[in-house]
Amino acid sequence: MGEVKGKSGPFGRRPDNSAFKQQRLPAWSPMLTANTVLPFFYFMALICMLLGVWLLLTVQSIQELKLDYTEAGTCNKCFEMRGNASNALKSCTCTVVFSIQKPFKGDVFFYYGLQNFHQNLRRYMDSRDDGQMVGRKKNLKNPSSYCKPFAADENGLPIAPCGAVANSMFNDSFTLTYHGSSGHSDKVPLLRRGITWYTDKNVKFRNPKIDNLTLPQVFEGTAKPLYWQKPAYELDPSEPTNNGFINDDLIVWMREAAFPNFKKLYGILYRAKKPFTQGLPAGSYSIDISYNFPVQYFQGRKEVVLTTLTWFGGQNHFLPIAYLVTSSLILLIAVILTVVWWKFGKNGKNMEE
Repeated sequence: MGEVKGKSGPFGRRPDNSAFKQQRLPAWSPMLTANTVLPFFYFMALICMLLGVWLLLTVQSIQELKLDYTEAGTCNKCFEMRGNASNALKSCTCTVVFSIQKPFKGDVFFYYGLQNFHQNLRRYMDSRDDGQMVGRKKNLKNPSSYCKPFAADENGLPIAPCGAVANSMFNDSFTLTYHGSSGHSDKVPLLRRGITWYTDKNVKFRNPKIDNLTLPQVFEGTAKPLYWQKPAYELDPSEPTNNGFINDDLIVWMREAAFPNFKKLYGILYRAKKPFTQGLPAGSYSIDISYNFPVQYFQGRKEVVLTTLTWFGGQNHFLPIAYLVTSSLILLIAVILTVVWWKFGKNGKNMEE
């Protein structure tokens, strides 16, 4: 047989005889010694400890007030009423009184919270029609099969929005009032718009556009979710542009929580008028609650949360504690290595011998 000669000789496609292609380039291989490793460990332990302490001080500077109103104040009668399914459409209001000892300075965020409500169940999370929510006309009258059994009402009308997620939307409403020392009461102004993610409000949730029809006409021929008291186009009667699938409360609810105990944003303090320009002043407050959401069926609790925020976000101790624990572990390893080096390697003895 004859030789197969290529560019590099009789061996065919052999790489060129260069330092790069033959891997003869100079390289640096670090020698791990006690003089280099131990200072690195101590330095990383110090950095993690400083970050942990800094984040812990930042979190502790956040002011937060949690108020469980499930059966508090006059809400006990509403709690009992909501335990009977036959009273689902009856209105019930109650009032809870509380006080703030230390002023909440800066922006104040109003959340509602639920306990033992599992939004992270797979079948629950799948029970929605994203095509319907994005404003596709065909999905409005023909919901996805994933929405069953919340795809149509007892008369066969398609439900909009369909699915278990939308059907279980939190529908309590709140009015917060400040009672000053002079006996004068001021309604606490809350911004109820702009509480959603930008991509949700402007991309993922859109109302269908059909010719020049108004929103009620667009939703004509559809039914409201079974547990809703109002159809989608009347969610916010005071603001026509906040109805349908672009309602802020609906969008906030449709972003499922990862844990069974969670809170979702309800409003932000509007600081344009006194006495709220600096935040929430100390004093007595009351919350008038339209009590609609039942919790007996899943043994849950309801609460409102007033909190300030920092650049780090809300009151969450996980990351500071994680840094402090990591710092402690690194420091422990560094001390152990130091003891081993002091005992076996300080005098130049090779531990491998």
